[in-house]
Amino acid sequence: MAKPVKITETVLRDAHQSLLATRMRIEQMLPMLESLDKIGYNALEAWGGATYDSCLRFLNEDPWERLDTLKLHLKTPIQMLLRGQNLLGYNHYSDDVVRAFVNKASEHGVGVFRIFDALNDVTNLRTAIDAALKAKEKPHVQGCLVYTISEFHSNQTFVDLAIELEKMGVHSICIKDMSGLLKPYVAEDLVKKLKAAVSVPIELHTHYTSGFGSMTYLKAVEAGVDILDCALSPLANDTSQPCTETMIATLEGTERDTGLDRHALDPIAKHFLGVKKEIMKEFNLPGYFDVNPNVLDFQIPGGMLSNMVNQLKGMGAADKYQELLEEMPRVRADLGYPPLVTPSSQIVGTMATMNVIMQAQGKPRYTMVPNEVRDLARGKFGKTPAPVKPEVLKAMKITEEDIITDCAVEDAKAPTMADFRKELAEKKVDAKLASIKPQLDGVDPAIYEQVRETQLAKMMDELPEEDVLSYALFPQVAEEFFKKNGRF
Repeated sequence: MAKPVKITETVLRDAHQSLLATRMRIEQMLPMLESLDKIGYNALEAWGGATYDSCLRFLNEDPWERLDTLKLHLKTPIQMLLRGQNLLGYNHYSDDVVRAFVNKASEHGVGVFRIFDALNDVTNLRTAIDAALKAKEKPHVQGCLVYTISEFHSNQTFVDLAIELEKMGVHSICIKDMSGLLKPYVAEDLVKKLKAAVSVPIELHTHYTSGFGSMTYLKAVEAGVDILDCALSPLANDTSQPCTETMIATLEGTERDTGLDRHALDPIAKHFLGVKKEIMKEFNLPGYFDVNPNVLDFQIPGGMLSNMVNQLKGMGAADKYQELLEEMPRVRADLGYPPLVTPSSQIVGTMATMNVIMQAQGKPRYTMVPNEVRDLARGKFGKTPAPVKPEVLKAMKITEEDIITDCAVEDAKAPTMADFRKELAEKKVDAKLASIKPQLDGVDPAIYEQVRETQLAKMMDELPEEDVLSYALFPQVAEEFFKKNGRF
């Protein structure tokens, strides 16, 4: 009996995030949105991940306006990637900020929420999943298994997590293999185990970094996977996803035939090849990355490697690259084997870089420890797969009293939407009144305070919730964006 494999297309999000530093503009997507809509994809991944930050920081776009534009041109569900309690930022947010963000994203058109936690700690998934399940637009809610390899991880580990996610009410489960570590026969076994353990559809997401991509997908298909993440040919492979057209052709005439017309993708692919060349030229980006089997040993996502090399160059230590590659897995083991995905990948990478630099100066590892590393080690971001090594806690001067056993308690202390609304309103009002403050202060400072309080109350009522959310996630970046666009 025919059981078509469904395809989620990543060209509008993860494909260009992986190969082009998330620099694709909405106007470069617009000419092909209606064509993409006619293909018959399971979903179009087009929002979340690094796109929100990139819109504000590099492209001078309002991410909410981008989402509105996408929704205007698409009937195919728009998928976003959400980092659980981290949302799209690098900190944990209070529950009411998480709920506000999820509700607003659903309202603006997100039809599929793919939700993950860097540590696979379900505590960090509950609020976002619950909010998405309760959204009035009834979006599809997908929980993630962040795939990694260590002595503390096995296929059964991920099956157990999938069972928990299904109990939480998710509509499907995604195996999220961000570094391309999932081997073909391991994928076959994992998919079979998942299909036997849970009743919801299974989706597979990988990157071609190690070279396994297409082989892993084919074995997963044979094992019964329901959905594959693929990227159109100009933005496929390398550190991106396996190629959409190739997967369609591979399955043609089989019982897993996708039913999609790959020839209908030809003009779309031609357009995005042109877009790729434009972005490479504008931002001086290579656009291509070699397959790197070393990722199997070091488990470092492709884009992260280039960032770490730049860090070393900036510190005048470019010759320490090999030492950094060797230090990275040591730090990961020291910190309890966290999967290397945002934000834990950046945290582990920064610590490894600092250790290499300190050792080059004749100083011990963990001589300098960034706050984010301490927070990861003491449990602020959730429970690591294995305990952090006691000697590392000692080196970081983390005491038993510093250890956080329930990160949800810490999240409750984080600023709320009301806090962010007031803070942003105060900044806007102070900027607006800056020119008249000296004059009013010269007459009577109390007059200025009265004017300010009146303006503040008005501003707090008028501030769009979307602007408050942008400020909550990326305060400095959002503030600069508002100023640049006459919204401050």
